Amino acid sequence: MRRSRRLAAALALSLAGTGAGIGLGLVPQAAAITPPVAFTADPLSTWQPNGVVWALAEAGGTVFVGGTFSAVRPPEGDGGAEQSAVNFAALDAATGVPTSCHLSFTVGGGTATVRALTLSPDKQTLYAGGYFGAVNGTPVSSLAAIDVATCTVKTAFRPAFAATVRALAVTNDTVYAGGDFLTVAGQPRERFAAVDAADGALRPFRADADEPGRAVEVTPDGHDVVLGGDFFTVNGTNSHALAVVDSTSGALTKSYPGFIETNSVVKDIATDATGFYTGNEGTGGGVFDGRIALNLSDFNQRWRDTCLGATQAVLPYQNVLYSASHAHDCSSVGEYPDGQRHHLLAQPTTSVGKLGWAPDTNDGIGEGIGPRVMAVGSKGGVQYLWVGGEFTTVNGSAQQSLTRFASTGDTGAPTVPVATAASFRPGEVQVRWRTSLDLDDSALTYRIYRGGSGTPIATVTADSLFFKRPQASWTDTTVAAGQSYTYRVTASDAAGNTSALSATASVTVPTSADAYPNQVRADGAQLFWRYDDASLPNVADSSGSGNQNGVHLNAPALRQTPAAVSGASTAIGFNGTDNRVYGDLRQSIGGSYTIETWFKTNTTRGGKLFGFGNNQVRGSSQYDKHIYMTNDGRLVYGVYTGATRTIATGTAYNDDKWHHVVATQGPGGMVLYVDGAQKGTLGVTTHENYAGYWHAGGDSLAAWPDRPTSEFWAGRLDETAVYPSVLSAAQVQNHYALATAPADSVVQVQAAEDTYANAGAPDGNYGTSSSLAVRGTSLYTSYLRFNLPAAPAGTVLKSASLSVKTSTMGGAGTADTVSVVPVTGTWTEAGTTYNNRPATGAPALGSFAGIPDGSAVHTTGLNTAALAGALGTSYGLALTSPGADALWLWSSEAAANEGTPQLTLTFGAP
Repeated sequence: MRRSRRLAAALALSLAGTGAGIGLGLVPQAAAITPPVAFTADPLSTWQPNGVVWALAEAGGTVFVGGTFSAVRPPEGDGGAEQSAVNFAALDAATGVPTSCHLSFTVGGGTATVRALTLSPDKQTLYAGGYFGAVNGTPVSSLAAIDVATCTVKTAFRPAFAATVRALAVTNDTVYAGGDFLTVAGQPRERFAAVDAADGALRPFRADADEPGRAVEVTPDGHDVVLGGDFFTVNGTNSHALAVVDSTSGALTKSYPGFIETNSVVKDIATDATGFYTGNEGTGGGVFDGRIALNLSDFNQRWRDTCLGATQAVLPYQNVLYSASHAHDCSSVGEYPDGQRHHLLAQPTTSVGKLGWAPDTNDGIGEGIGPRVMAVGSKGGVQYLWVGGEFTTVNGSAQQSLTRFASTGDTGAPTVPVATAASFRPGEVQVRWRTSLDLDDSALTYRIYRGGSGTPIATVTADSLFFKRPQASWTDTTVAAGQSYTYRVTASDAAGNTSALSATASVTVPTSADAYPNQVRADGAQLFWRYDDASLPNVADSSGSGNQNGVHLNAPALRQTPAAVSGASTAIGFNGTDNRVYGDLRQSIGGSYTIETWFKTNTTRGGKLFGFGNNQVRGSSQYDKHIYMTNDGRLVYGVYTGATRTIATGTAYNDDKWHHVVATQGPGGMVLYVDGAQKGTLGVTTHENYAGYWHAGGDSLAAWPDRPTSEFWAGRLDETAVYPSVLSAAQVQNHYALATAPADSVVQVQAAEDTYANAGAPDGNYGTSSSLAVRGTSLYTSYLRFNLPAAPAGTVLKSASLSVKTSTMGGAGTADTVSVVPVTGTWTEAGTTYNNRPATGAPALGSFAGIPDGSAVHTTGLNTAALAGALGTSYGLALTSPGADALWLWSSEAAANEGTPQLTLTFGAP
């Protein structure tokens, strides 16, 4: 089990271009692997055992592998035959290929295994422990010494261990062992012992434990030995799972009664110059499954990471603690809740906060634990982190029991951002995206491209971790009312690995403030889910703070219409069975807040519309500050104060109509509003205090009054908002009224026909060409025809704009002004030539004051009155230019994204 805490929670935004960024806190420019992480998360090609790897050690560029297996085979997909490898292999640290060192660890009865490998300080001798009776036929007894240079057994080293050796530590003259044994060389030594490093003679060291030993580590000064395992006593003194003893006598230096839970054990211990670290595993409820850091100076605790997930190995390296486990719950240290297992993590040696390094394995074969051991090897100036265990995949690809990661060669690109864009008032577009995932880079650079341009309009740097991917956003303040814009976003790490472009996000800037969303933002919403997203899995946050995005779970229905408020917004649909939305940002809720949403349903099974809970993808174990519906359609607003405290409506609202519900709590107590009217109050000013996530469409409801049949809600939601303050009754009533306020509607019309006339080819027709051309000398004139819609009832045309896209050919732009003029003569795409080109009128409807090179969309406003008079007709426009610098554009026949000439018409109240 396990939990995690992130080192840097802040978003950081650095801007290039015009606009504004929204985020939390600045971070430095990312390095090629975000420091202090030392290794990429990209697994390297490595030969693979056919069983479980229990032990690793490295010397002189060779990595020694011990475990329970019979062969090693080439990496998945590579050719070549497997090689015999009986519980041991030696591999080149830089290539992962077997060396010439071959040793077989065997036993006459039972299953032989190698459980521990360690090198002498001079790295000339490899010590191997486990359960075996011979190495390459030479008799040994569960502990052997191997000459590294010759890959042969040192026959002078002949200790006799009567049972499995699970852990080893070595000094210049002594080998310390822990395991299952009760005697060594016929002498009592219960679970821990020390032997001479040269000949294996038993030392007087006595540290007898009542249960197996699993970890042994000598302090850097050689004075003490740290012991870990299953035991409850050492030398008769209560010290469960952990103890420090004198390295000569074995006498207790420090005991740890009650320090580690009785149903937990220590699986691994590692030491650096400042302290030692334990990896812990537990069974059952209330376990300790994480990691502990203790000071070398006094052996007292420095920090404790209470993530749940059976930690098997810890490895401090360059001030980072790497760990192997299957961490699935790090909520107790402020990180991710119980859910998916994560098998490899990194954190500073000074704290529990996780760093941006999270390659992953699966649980694998055997006990289903995953990775079990780690070691660092070096060759050719490159460091390699080796990981062994019982997994069968690494980062989702087949790779069994053994993998490695290098200090160079970061090749993994971040995930593709999911971008959206929204505009709530003239002069502003909010471009936003869920921060990308990169398994070895937490600080990423995002580039925003407008109008299909190859040059970014802005650059934003934002921080994210695999369990915390807040929304990042950038505000474009160079936009014009009534015009349409498109945006795409990429994510890059500092090594230059760049994601693909996001899907295109399109937006039209309103000619006046959009009343409802503008008021929600003005009233201070810190979460605002409008549910206008066109693709899974991200729910954009349209609030001013802009970082509390949501995540779709099990694919709710997107872009449902009609929506709750007027305008072009859409709603989201939930099936009442398994889909919902959960917040991506873990937070605590203060004493004052407001939750608000619109809903529409005819369900008779009830369910939770919106609320707060301590989990994301699984049902929460703590949950309140929620609005739910009973089977008969009544609404309930509740908090938990040690008991459930609720307000319920007397009226049912499952009539398949849109309704507005608002719940507030603050110093004045609780208030519930429906459709702008107060429906109940309660003098309760407190609620349960925990960190969690907002949920829409479902979460736990056990033990709540009138609990519905379903905890998941079937129906539609729209315009969900959370405020860090109490909305007044007047504000609530205003929001309800604004939902029906007239809003602009936007119609985009692509060219129905387009062509151009060319003076150099007087009889030539270009109606099927993918390009359009504009020039004065020699003349090119482009013609566009649009089938204009009539104005919707009760509205007038408020603005009109024309968008065109320059082609990718060199010099496609122009320094000349390009005018948009009406076409007064008749023409057809298929029949127009220079010789029969139609006449054009005046004055100009709009103009482009020069267009730079580079394929991009360009937009100009058009004379609204002129187009208003042509609504409902087929209308022709021409593009003309006075100079000799040609402009080249995509036509409607082009396959290029955003290439078709397009009119954007905005209609609104007179």
